[in-house]
Amino acid sequence: MSWEAVVGILAGLLLAYALLLLLLWWYARRHPETVTMKDALRLLPDLLRLIRRLAADRTVAVGVRVRLVLLLAYLLSPIDLVPDFIPVIGYADDAVIVALVLRSVLNRAGPGALERHWPGSQPGLDIILKAAAPVRRRT
Repeated sequence: MSWEAVVGILAGLLLAYALLLLLLWWYARRHPETVTMKDALRLLPDLLRLIRRLAADRTVAVGVRVRLVLLLAYLLSPIDLVPDFIPVIGYADDAVIVALVLRSVLNRAGPGALERHWPGSQPGLDIILKAAAPVRRRT
C-alpha cells in the first residue's frame, strides 16, 4: 500500500469523524436534554470499541461476530457503496450500514450484550439503542 493510500484513508476517517461531530453538535444544540457535547464527542470512539468488544466476545453467536468483523472491514475499507467525497450522503451509507448491523446484533444478541460491552455513558448508549431499534409503525 502506497503512502498516498494511507494518507487518503486517514484523511477520509478524519473527515468522517469531523462530519459526525458536526452533526452531533447540531443535534446536541437542538436537543440539550438528550445528549451532552461530551457524549457526542465520545460516541464514535465508543461505538468502534463496542463493535470490537462484541466481535471478540465468545458468548455472542458466531454469525453476529462475523457480521461485526465484516462491518469493521467495511468501515476501514476505502471502497464504499456511496463514495465519501459526495457531500453529506457520502457518509450516510456508513451510518445506515452501522445502524442495520447493530439492529441485527440487537435482535440476535439482545440489548444486554450491547449494554455489557458499551464503554461510554448511558446517554450515548441510549442514542445507539435508539438508532438500532426497529422502526415502530403508528397504528
